[in-house]
Amino acid sequence: MSGKPVLTLILAEAALETVPKEILDHPQVKRHAERAGKPASRLLLNKSYHYEAMAKLKDKEKRGRPDIVHLTLLEVLGSPLNMEGLLKVYVHTYGGYVIDVRPEVRLPRDCNRFSGLMEQLFQEGRVPPEGRPLLTLRRQTLTQLVRKLKPTLTVALTRQGEPQPANQLARELTQTSRPTVIIGGFPHGGFSRQTLRLADRLVAIDRESLEAWVVASRIVAYYEQALGLPEERLRQPLNPRGKTKINARRP
Repeated sequence: MSGKPVLTLILAEAALETVPKEILDHPQVKRHAERAGKPASRLLLNKSYHYEAMAKLKDKEKRGRPDIVHLTLLEVLGSPLNMEGLLKVYVHTYGGYVIDVRPEVRLPRDCNRFSGLMEQLFQEGRVPPEGRPLLTLRRQTLTQLVRKLKPTLTVALTRQGEPQPANQLARELTQTSRPTVIIGGFPHGGFSRQTLRLADRLVAIDRESLEAWVVASRIVAYYEQALGLPEERLRQPLNPRGKTKINARRP
């Protein structure tokens, strides 16, 4: 669908990282590593397994929730917008990495398999390790990523923003050539000041805090509507293009 603006979605400061060195020797982490059969340094930080170990970590309330990234990616990558090549997704992590997500990737639905895939990505820097990568990981700040993308409009979604319904915001996004939306990929707290300074506008699409995957799905769905995509797709024959499934490599 040439001529339509591609929406860039950035899941920022996401609670996705390997276990930090400060807690590698914590008994809870060591027990988890033994059960998993891998070094503790290769495990994803996960509050479900490492709650006690995380007690003294900086920003502990924002960390250790890989499920947020998992659910959000499943939601947006399965959208008609992505199927039409009109969505580009990046994940910026709490630890200062950026994951470039190819639109054709099909992620595991199972959370444990997803965690294994992310552990492989942090170790290898790409998935799959050979051939064309569908996920790549690199050291990059959010500022560097945004400067590289050169968006014509950058909107950060936050409860501290100007109230605006998601459908109105979506219509506004379609009127610019390189729209970018930043969504928080963490469970509690807010964006850093540095992240907020990157946005042209701060917007709140609801009176309450919503889960990241709910926010992402609403923005994507309303963006599709603003483009007239639902009606257009129903008039077209079925697109046989498929997605490429990737799995975590067995240890």
